[in-house]
Amino acid sequence: MKNVAIIEGGYSHEKIISLQSAETVYQNIDREKYNPIKVRIDEEGWFAYEGDKKVEINRTDFSYNSIKFDIAFIVIHGTPGEDGKLQAYFDMLNIPYSTCSHLAATITFNKFVCNQYLKTFGIKVADAVLIRESDTVNTAEIVEKVGLPCFVKPNDGGSSFGITKVQNKNELEPAIKLALEHGTQAIIESFMSGREVTNGIYKNKNEIITLPITEIVTTNDFFDFDAKYKGESDEITPADLTEDIVNSVKDVTKQIFEILDLKGIARADYILQDGEPYLIEINTVPGLSKESLIPQMAAHEGISLKQLFNEVLEVID
Repeated sequence: MKNVAIIEGGYSHEKIISLQSAETVYQNIDREKYNPIKVRIDEEGWFAYEGDKKVEINRTDFSYNSIKFDIAFIVIHGTPGEDGKLQAYFDMLNIPYSTCSHLAATITFNKFVCNQYLKTFGIKVADAVLIRESDTVNTAEIVEKVGLPCFVKPNDGGSSFGITKVQNKNELEPAIKLALEHGTQAIIESFMSGREVTNGIYKNKNEIITLPITEIVTTNDFFDFDAKYKGESDEITPADLTEDIVNSVKDVTKQIFEILDLKGIARADYILQDGEPYLIEINTVPGLSKESLIPQMAAHEGISLKQLFNEVLEVID
């Protein structure tokens, strides 16, 4: 039986979601095939958990108490699980893992770079401006480029932390400051008016599978943290869309998956404008908590989480 490290935690505000996602994976992994062991990576260190006991991980070979891991199931949202750092580490140790490669993770974690790259392949994205911590903010130039209202968010963050919908240019600088508290760069995107949908996708041994599309409907200004994780939204699966739009969204999701050479489970978020999907972002380590979207999509498709995780692990086993 192979030892699977379910890696949780991280160094960002998304840690709380990671712990919930990891618990879902831990509870649903096939114990006839795999021996799951939680490994938490955070500011306190790297520790394997056996019940209430925690044992420090030897980072030289990613082992503890002479126990070595055969597979890493990465469930850290944000750094270091979604930005390529852990993937590069496991590549050096020749330990297979559940997500995309180091390169793909690095690209997708930088929302601005990823969307501009995908734009060259014809993927529709919002107009955007990138702001670094050292940059001087010229609000007039930014508004001229992206218009108002606009969204300001961390370029390298997730779970809707640090996002502001800016209605007038006086709100722009405080919004950028907030975004920079949650990431190293801020991205300012033009407001796209339309229905918000999201599409899960994963790869098994034989094919790439697109899951049902979910529509996000919230009374909040946008799909923020409270809407995502505190029930302040309706998540409609499957979304009430025409067959043509469903096919269009799924085709774009699959195209993105193939362009970036993704693996494991991913999720692409869109705004529908004039029946066309405009990419918001691609998540390569999407939430897997009971409130998260991927489990909802899989359930509607009749795919149990045990089956889903089995199929993901079989690719790298």
